[in-house]
Amino acid sequence: MKVTILGNNSALPAFGRHPTAQALQVWGEMLLIDCGEGTQVQMHKYGLRTRNLHHIFISHMHGDHYFGLPGLINSMSLLGRVAPLHLYAPAALQPIIDQIQSTADTELSYPFHFHALPDGGGMLIDNESFSVESFPVEHRIPCYGFKVTSKTRGRKLLPDKCREYEIPRYYYDKLKQGFDYERMDGTIIKNEWVTDIGPHPKTYAYCADTIFTDSYLPYTRDADMIYHESTYLEKDADKATARYHCTAKQAAEIARMSNAKKLLLGHYSSKYKDPLEFAAEAAAIFENVEASIEGNTYLV
Repeated sequence: MKVTILGNNSALPAFGRHPTAQALQVWGEMLLIDCGEGTQVQMHKYGLRTRNLHHIFISHMHGDHYFGLPGLINSMSLLGRVAPLHLYAPAALQPIIDQIQSTADTELSYPFHFHALPDGGGMLIDNESFSVESFPVEHRIPCYGFKVTSKTRGRKLLPDKCREYEIPRYYYDKLKQGFDYERMDGTIIKNEWVTDIGPHPKTYAYCADTIFTDSYLPYTRDADMIYHESTYLEKDADKATARYHCTAKQAAEIARMSNAKKLLLGHYSSKYKDPLEFAAEAAAIFENVEASIEGNTYLV
């Protein structure tokens, strides 16, 4: 699992930073989380193709988190997309998308499915590769974070050992599931001789715009990585509180209380030029922290 930052600024673009958007890749599938202005341009710039994009998640109805969506939806149609696209967003977004399509007399080339985020959060996707759950955070308007959990694909094959024991390829899936292999003469090849423990499932918690609160800790607890908004530095904590945002120090407190393995900061106010200030402030509370940089990809 890895995440590429397409936009990490708050309401206004500034210092070359764009509004919020990020692409999370899980087992080769790309999930787009929020879609601020210019997202499709950023995707093109950083080599992210939409053919692996089937699910988009919008946290709330502030424009810096969804103004890039109508353009992206239409561009995929102009490029002849045929695969279905699923959008998970506040219910209020559906009539906006419908109005834009209707006014332009647009007919998409692919099936488009809108899923309203459930009140209070809930499971959005649960398939063989990953699950996505929404959870409420506390902002000026209803707002949600997203918890993405990858699933194990069984044990890891050791190809050299499989060949050494002359195990046919058609049986590899059984090996991944933990089965031993029995030869025609009755000889048993133990699974642990030809496989290793598979990759541990990973959890990524995306904490969208929120005031400092412990209300969503059950969703971020023990996460491999938390992406948390850090709109302000602590010297402007009064502004953070008044505008229902967090400081870098407060984001670090959430990561510490969550027992997270890593913290990634973003959603910087346009009043600050250097994101590294945010990491320096947070590191005093939570050591394993990075200030996200647009275009960078981070392993979860």
